[in-house]
Amino acid sequence: MVKPEEAVIVNALVRQALVAAEEVMGSHGLHAVLRTSGLERFIDNLPPDDLNPGIKASEYAKFNEAIEAFYGRGGRGMLQRIGKASFQYGVREQAALLGLAGAALKLLPEKQRIKFVLNSLVNALKKTNPQVEAWVEEDGDRLAYVEATCAICNSRHSETPICHLYVGTIGEAVLWASGNRHRVTETHCLAKGDPYCRFEIGEIIEET
Repeated sequence: MVKPEEAVIVNALVRQALVAAEEVMGSHGLHAVLRTSGLERFIDNLPPDDLNPGIKASEYAKFNEAIEAFYGRGGRGMLQRIGKASFQYGVREQAALLGLAGAALKLLPEKQRIKFVLNSLVNALKKTNPQVEAWVEEDGDRLAYVEATCAICNSRHSETPICHLYVGTIGEAVLWASGNRHRVTETHCLAKGDPYCRFEIGEIIEET
């Protein structure tokens, strides 16, 4: 397992995060957060859409922390919105990487559709970065996305789960696959001292 201080995020995923953040926060908000987190080099200068190392995972963690601090009590919801926009960007611009291009899921049961998209997220992350340790858990009717190398948590400590952006991304992925919005709960978090971050897919909270 890679040491946290050696973990990196590839350019394509940094670009995805920045585009999604600007869609939700606007350019002024994004620029303020980039300055706060020491990532000024990305102001009006998106990284290329390739798989070369872009930033350290610890820098990505500071970026998430800066958004939460910038919006105060609204930071959690803002990060979830950015997570949703991030998945939408992936569908638009990186469908082949995600393994979603031409995916025909309509005839599958809902659980199998959700399992498919969660595995697609795992496989895409592993394609972009061999350092990633992620998997899908299945326990009876419950499915969960699990990652032991979560960049949002890198070098951070908290008494409560902090991966709000991932909650938004996973929730949007499940909506894309199933047609229904399900509750996504982070049950474990590396920042709390758990061995991994775990996101459990719960009941339907909004039928479409």
